[in-house]
Amino acid sequence: MSAINDNTMANIVITGTSSGIGFETALHLAVAGHQIVALARSADGLARLAEAATLRNAGACIHPLPFDMVHGNYTDELLPFVQQQLGRVDILINNAGTLINKPFMETTATDFSRMMATNLIGPATMIQQLLPLIPAGGHIVNIGSMGGFQGSSKFPGLSAYSASKGALHTLTECLAAELQDQAIKINCLALGSAQTEMLAKAFPHYKSPVSASAMGEYIAQFALTGHRFFNGKVLPVAVTTP
Repeated sequence: MSAINDNTMANIVITGTSSGIGFETALHLAVAGHQIVALARSADGLARLAEAATLRNAGACIHPLPFDMVHGNYTDELLPFVQQQLGRVDILINNAGTLINKPFMETTATDFSRMMATNLIGPATMIQQLLPLIPAGGHIVNIGSMGGFQGSSKFPGLSAYSASKGALHTLTECLAAELQDQAIKINCLALGSAQTEMLAKAFPHYKSPVSASAMGEYIAQFALTGHRFFNGKVLPVAVTTP
């Protein structure tokens, strides 16, 4: 039986919630009444999220925790916090990521390592650490990119970023097979453009027709229902690329 259904509120952990799509996703879910552990490196961004949620719904339940998913202490900081605030984790949304925009010949090994650490190893570690708290019927949602989607348009300067997101896509497919016996579903949304700080960094002169709020609302709904229809899928979510 699914841990997530229409009659109960879900316990959700979301990474990268201090701004952009992660902020909006967490906001939509908290305002709807779900219990959220919101993770980000920026304490100020987390405070803005909690304030925005409370303004929209006085009963909104957001538990913010400043945490670095690459360098943070999972054993002593994250896991005790999640266990205390939520107990179980019905949904994990791996949204946190970073981007470097450099010509390939200027992209260093350190740049590639940073992209892989944040966009692949960070989500993988988060899944490993939280799996014992995810019951049968749980849903893991990785946030990928059309930049790493096979056959999509590619753009100069984004080789390290796109490669790291492509690796996250493949991890999703592999884990669907490994988690099958536990009845935990995992999917990846390969996002196209949405108007965020990250998009502005990648394409300074481009404005997306999709707002961060609209994309966050879509991800929130998919996290709650997508596991009913998909497992191990990398799904393009793009009006433009850009």
